[in-house]
Amino acid sequence: MKSILFVVCLWMPLLAWAQKDTLGHERSITLSEAIALARVQSVDAAVALNELKTSYWEYRTFRADLLPEVKFTGTLPSYSKSYSSYQNADGSYSFVRSNMMELSGELSVDQNIWFTGGTLSLTSSLDFLKELGSGGSKQYMSVPIGLELTQPIFGVNTLKWDRRIEPVRYAEAKASFITATEEVTMTTITYFFELLLAKETLATERQNKMNSDRLYEVAIAKRKMGQISENDLLQLKLNALQGQADVTTAESNLNAKMFQLRSYLGLSEEEVLNPVVPTSVPDISINYQQVLEKALERNSFAYNIRRRQLEADYEVATARGNLRSMNLFASIGYTGQANRLSSSYQNLVDNQIVQVGVTIPILDWGKRRGQVRVAKSNRDVVLSKIRQEQMDFNQDIFLLVENFNNQAQQLNIAEEADAIAEKRYKTSVETFMIGKISTLDLNDAQASKDEARQTHISQLYYYWYYFYQIRSLTLWDFEQNTELEADFEDIVKR
Repeated sequence: MKSILFVVCLWMPLLAWAQKDTLGHERSITLSEAIALARVQSVDAAVALNELKTSYWEYRTFRADLLPEVKFTGTLPSYSKSYSSYQNADGSYSFVRSNMMELSGELSVDQNIWFTGGTLSLTSSLDFLKELGSGGSKQYMSVPIGLELTQPIFGVNTLKWDRRIEPVRYAEAKASFITATEEVTMTTITYFFELLLAKETLATERQNKMNSDRLYEVAIAKRKMGQISENDLLQLKLNALQGQADVTTAESNLNAKMFQLRSYLGLSEEEVLNPVVPTSVPDISINYQQVLEKALERNSFAYNIRRRQLEADYEVATARGNLRSMNLFASIGYTGQANRLSSSYQNLVDNQIVQVGVTIPILDWGKRRGQVRVAKSNRDVVLSKIRQEQMDFNQDIFLLVENFNNQAQQLNIAEEADAIAEKRYKTSVETFMIGKISTLDLNDAQASKDEARQTHISQLYYYWYYFYQIRSLTLWDFEQNTELEADFEDIVKR
């Protein structure tokens, strides 16, 4: 009868989770809930968002360079009362006192010409000059309309290169943001399962301690009746002591893992998180070729390769453009001047300026050609690195797909082994109660049970981690067979 009561007590339900910490508010949390919180409240999510905003405004700045710019430039006013040197007709110099005030203003509409690299400006300006003092005169000079062109002839067309590079850079930033979001998910999965494993370990250690204490009490009675040896009794006593130590260690580990997840999710320290074991996993198989195609099409790595190639070509083009330089400036329009404002807009005359500036190195000891060779060498280095990174990227994807496709079988094996080890341990306890096995066999069954449980949780973790790692590389949801998208215009306005 005592044996029956013992077995009943031995397999009582585990202590309630709230007994772990009665001071805080207990909160059950699923894996999907933890992921949703992390994507909104974690520091990593905030960093990813700010990086996206930076890239967004950089791209907006580039787009603004392609649009007309209206600006006003003025001097309001300029006052001068000083002496300055003046050369007379006979070649001698004298000092002339000036006492005047000047106002000037110019309104211009500037348009960058991306296919030539020049700038076209439509301007209108007005200048006013007044001599101060008795008998001082005043003058107005107007340029009602003027058209100016500034055009480099041989130099690198930076704006044209920006039109090729900046869209790729922004596409890379958008892909990186989605990838970073999936990496937040992967970190959450790691912290969630570490807490889940710590919870399961604590529950196991508490159950083991309770079993060890009960077995030791029974062993004392059996020893008095001469049914077990002194060595077995001492071994069971050691098991009971070790059980208490293991519970203390498991509690400390649980607190550390809970703080880690709670901090990452941005939750209050009053929250006592109770992670819920995921009951199911997606039943899918993924093809390597499909994953590779999606990754090369959508991953930020693909955009990164293209951007680096373009930037290397741009450096070569810049070095070549520095071999010689020629700039053209042309201005046409009309101007008028008078001592009254209205008159300065009458009787207008032509106002034309054409300037061509040339810089051609005669002797630079091969410096500029050396810069071209350096840029070409750097481009070759970049291309070599890209080829190696491409091979490593493909290999990593292949191994990841293999691991994921094998993980479903590993998870099924671990789940079945967990159930078998649990059943074996129960049988071993009952068998030990009737004296059919030794403490060594009982300890072996307990160790196998604990290891099988931890392996089950670990295999479940690896399945989810591989699943989201593939999502982060392909930006594709293979469960729903849809692409991972985001409303970037809405996101950057948060």
